[in-house]
Amino acid sequence: MKPITFSERRRFSELLKTESQETVMAMIPQFSESETGTYADRSPFFSSDPETDGFGAMVFNIERGVNFRETVDFLKFCPEIRPFDIILANELDDGCVRSGGRMVAREIAQELGMNYVYGLEFVELANPEDPKGFHGNAIFTCFPVLWSETLRLPEENNWYFDRQTRIGGRCAVFARLKIGSREIGVVSMHLENRTDGAGRRRQLDAVICETERVFAGIPVLMGGDLNTNTFDGRSVPAIEFLSAHPDLLRSQMAQIEDYEPCLSDAARAGFDWRAASSVRVTDGAPYTDAKGTRRKKLPDGTDMLLRLDWLMPKGLTAGSGRTVSTLTKDCGFAPPESALAQFPKKELSDHNAVWARFRFA
Repeated sequence: MKPITFSERRRFSELLKTESQETVMAMIPQFSESETGTYADRSPFFSSDPETDGFGAMVFNIERGVNFRETVDFLKFCPEIRPFDIILANELDDGCVRSGGRMVAREIAQELGMNYVYGLEFVELANPEDPKGFHGNAIFTCFPVLWSETLRLPEENNWYFDRQTRIGGRCAVFARLKIGSREIGVVSMHLENRTDGAGRRRQLDAVICETERVFAGIPVLMGGDLNTNTFDGRSVPAIEFLSAHPDLLRSQMAQIEDYEPCLSDAARAGFDWRAASSVRVTDGAPYTDAKGTRRKKLPDGTDMLLRLDWLMPKGLTAGSGRTVSTLTKDCGFAPPESALAQFPKKELSDHNAVWARFRFA
């Protein structure tokens, strides 16, 4: 995507003081683009016969790519996420100082020998040294990309007035892939955390509506960080209360559909998020994998364990769904000479990965 100079970014930010975010975003063509790159080759990471035997897919919030080399090692060496023919990825920087100025999606695709599709979520304004200040979502795949688009989601929060100071909003990246003689629709989405369950429902309903329009008659795999907190992420009292009552938080995670109606809407539309995302029904009640997928940092140094990341297939049979830890202590598989084996931090990302195998129904 074409860069936006910092002076241009400042000009757009000044307009946000008097104009709606929708008006300003319409002046920035990058928000409606989907960038693609082709680097796929045959690799030991991929399935040998995906049309017949199925394929592996995962959701992974890469936390901007700030731990880029270690994240690549995780993807290359972790046995629990193989094969991965499709990765639905969130929070990837393009031209941000905090992640080394990299176009993170392109460089991961090159490292893994995969194709990619990238959609812009936010233009960051905080650091004038950022070459581009782009931040978005991506699809990685070993399969040919036939078509792609970026869908803007209904605005549930204006991030210009947030402490992070950004232009933009949540989006979903769509791609039509060719798997042998079959086609499949794929969506990588990122829903709003600074809203409640009703707001996330409006956003996911927009994604479902678009899948029905552009992927009619073919299987669909959608997923990503849906920010299914079970609470409004803008509410400090709610966060403080649940952090002080972990049993209640676990109960809400176990009954997550009662708090996050977007999941019920997905099920009604035919998307089986339970089997693919380590969720099963026990004694008539849903039970969520206790690992969770997000460690939300709290001021006292503890973490809230949340379930935010989901794989949602339609027209596909899911099996072997599991949550894979990204804590450094759980990365004993890394070769001794690798960056990951020498990584001094506690975690690669504040999200775990979610992986499953899929077969055509």
